[in-house]
Amino acid sequence: MVFSFKAFVLSLSVVFLSCFFISSSQAAAVDAPAFSLKGDNGQISLNKYRGKVIYLDFWASWCVPCRKSFPWMNAMQNKYKAKGLVVIGVNLDDNREAAKAFLSQVPADFTIAYDPDGETPGKYQVEVMPTSYLIDRDGKLVYKHRGFKKSQSAEMEHKISSLLAN
Repeated sequence: MVFSFKAFVLSLSVVFLSCFFISSSQAAAVDAPAFSLKGDNGQISLNKYRGKVIYLDFWASWCVPCRKSFPWMNAMQNKYKAKGLVVIGVNLDDNREAAKAFLSQVPADFTIAYDPDGETPGKYQVEVMPTSYLIDRDGKLVYKHRGFKKSQSAEMEHKISSLLAN
């Protein structure tokens, strides 16, 4: 497996000490954990996007539902970019070539960051792939979603458009 399981498990241990989520889907109004990761066009820092609504998605090349989520994330980025949405996909493969192969088959019209050491998913309590978060314009975590099902995409789009309207 190209995903660094050891780093992922170590990161999760930190998570249990800092339970900042109310439930599996509704996040407490706390600051989204900061990160700065390498991307294809330089460093990707969460702080850079303050004032925007962020859809943050954790994915890996071996994740089957991730393949299904990318076209939807592309559509959301294209539809809502002018209103202030930024989609960031954080890849967790420890081998960037695996991520690049995935992206050659399933292109991304949004920002891709790489976390081969698996530090960021621990900060966000990532337990399954994909896991996504909505972060409001003030940098607060407002929603967590595990997995991807096309049948749930309308509900997620509604949450995005509601945040953008505020």
